[in-house]
Amino acid sequence: MKERWIKASEIGEYLYCQRAWWYRLQGFSSTNVQELEQGTEHHLQHSRGLSIATRYRTLAFLIIVTAVAMLILQIMQ
Repeated sequence: MKERWIKASEIGEYLYCQRAWWYRLQGFSSTNVQELEQGTEHHLQHSRGLSIATRYRTLAFLIIVTAVAMLILQIMQ
């Protein structure tokens, strides 16, 4: 018998809906494929937005540090 690993996503799926998890293991396909695809796309867009926001935050931090450093250098002269 081949050993089967349980993924974290499977645990989440099981905790959310035990019946859906069991159906998937039996090979049944979901009837709400379009909704699942829309949810996947929504999460991808959200992830991209978070990535952009993180880059902007890092850029803002670097600009602030640079401005403070320039101010300190200007005061010291």
